[in-house]
Amino acid sequence: MTGLGDFSSLLKQAQKMQKEMGRIKSELRERVVEGSSGGGMVKVHVNGLQEVLSVKIDPSVVDADDVEMLEDLVMAALKQGLKAAKELSESEMAKLTGGIHLPGLF
Repeated sequence: MTGLGDFSSLLKQAQKMQKEMGRIKSELRERVVEGSSGGGMVKVHVNGLQEVLSVKIDPSVVDADDVEMLEDLVMAALKQGLKAAKELSESEMAKLTGGIHLPGLF
């Protein structure tokens, strides 16, 4: 019967971990990081689930003759914001997994 007891214990641990992951996911949904470029002229807000929430562009960088520069600024801010959100998510998940990287959790 030892095998069934071990399995039951493992199942309880998995359920506890799943519940904790749900809590962390809810918290990450509410936590917001910012990416910016052009000295803050373009700002992007991203939550901990790597969902882009907003993009703010200072009107002074909008130039019909240089759309490519604005596109570059937006891309740079997005990359920075998404990177910060990924790092936040990985940091929170590391608390749950003890630093062990488990692919596919988030």
